Amino acid sequence: MKLKTLALCTSLFSAGIAFSSLPVAAQQPPRPQAPQITPEEALQKFSFFTTSTGLGKGANLGGLAGADAHCQALAKAAGAGNKTWRAYLSTQAADGKPAINARDRIGKGPWYNVKGALIANDVGHLHGDTLAQAQLGSNLTRNQALTEKGERVLGAGDTPNQHDILTGSKTDGTAFTDSADHTCKNYTSNATDGSVQVGHFDRTGGGNASWNSAHPSRGCTQENLVGTGGAGLFYCFVAN
Repeated sequence: MKLKTLALCTSLFSAGIAFSSLPVAAQQPPRPQAPQITPEEALQKFSFFTTSTGLGKGANLGGLAGADAHCQALAKAAGAGNKTWRAYLSTQAADGKPAINARDRIGKGPWYNVKGALIANDVGHLHGDTLAQAQLGSNLTRNQALTEKGERVLGAGDTPNQHDILTGSKTDGTAFTDSADHTCKNYTSNATDGSVQVGHFDRTGGGNASWNSAHPSRGCTQENLVGTGGAGLFYCFVAN
């Protein structure tokens, strides 16, 4: 009996040694956490937003000056009025004045939303000027194209859909050069005729996912803009 007990103990001991010698799965290192940013740091970086509201006059923004003033006023209310803000809008040549490209109005970057998240490193990254930049893509997306209040704009699938953002621009951020009206007379008209080119901040809908040049509006009135999925909103960038 003692011999059987001794043999059993020896067997269990050997099995224990064999088991303990098996390789132990390497523990995975913890995933790095995104660096925390304070509200003060976010405000210091804050340099881009989608307007939380339009001017209520359709595409009549009072020209570039009126649009810039709206950006500045909204930014001031958000605590960032000490920076120079510009509307991302192109104008067409008219009355002897040359066209103006939206991409030339917004400084050099980088730009961050009100929560401190990077939108784009520079103008080339924003527009995907090179193949590498286009493949990388900017962070101007549904979840990052926030208003100056830090709120997400209503997009495709929301009620109402307001994803049409006024730009008057081609995909590379430049002005149209043909004879058609792509800017509602350079943002001075809210008539039923005319049109303004819009982008989709949520990169969704209409067979074109461009954030800055998805399709033309069906007129320039507030009702026209609402009818095609917008609210007269536009992008604002810090230019200094």
